Amino acid sequence: MRSLPVTTEAVVFDCDGLLVNTEDCWSVVEAAIFAEHGHPFGPDQKALVIGRTVEDAGQAMADHFGRPGAGAELAAELLARVRKELARGAAALPGAVELVRACRARVPVAVASNSPRELLDAALEAGGLTDLVTYSFAADEVRSPKPAPDLYLTACAALGAAPERSVAFEDSATGVAAARAAGLRVAVVPSLPGTDLDHDWLGTSLADPELAAWAAALNP
Repeated sequence: MRSLPVTTEAVVFDCDGLLVNTEDCWSVVEAAIFAEHGHPFGPDQKALVIGRTVEDAGQAMADHFGRPGAGAELAAELLARVRKELARGAAALPGAVELVRACRARVPVAVASNSPRELLDAALEAGGLTDLVTYSFAADEVRSPKPAPDLYLTACAALGAAPERSVAFEDSATGVAAARAAGLRVAVVPSLPGTDLDHDWLGTSLADPELAAWAAALNP
């Protein structure tokens, strides 16, 4: 296993499926949409949409359903239904609040999410993270969302940190690609178990004792 540097200028977290268990909300909606179009929904189908923006997920579904012109329609449906599902609540994932709190006690932190601002704010609020995250950046606030590097570059610039001296926490291939393109080191807790993702650190939970020890030793 590779390791994360303790000499780190900033830590930037993804949100959905990494800090907050919103992926269950997304999966409920995605499974329903797939079923309504006569398609099963399992790990392979989830891999088509996980980590993507709403727009890209809509287009991926349209292509999968053989309806290439229906991307915008499906994206709008996905957004509306996830909004309703998320309103029912979503909990922080194990270790998320504690790790964010421990990191921000040592270095600047931010959240960089491929969700639009309204869903990102709802997720942070549901997970009890709003007061811990001063800086957050959403997909609809940059020119090109993940897998482009813009979200991570924007976050690092706001924190006054060099990307190559910063660490990203991610759960999907799309997010990992964005962090790598921006030059950050990457810690990964996959939302889809068994997924082979590029990483500097790989674990199954943000509650891993290795992460707590690393956060306690952070220095800029």
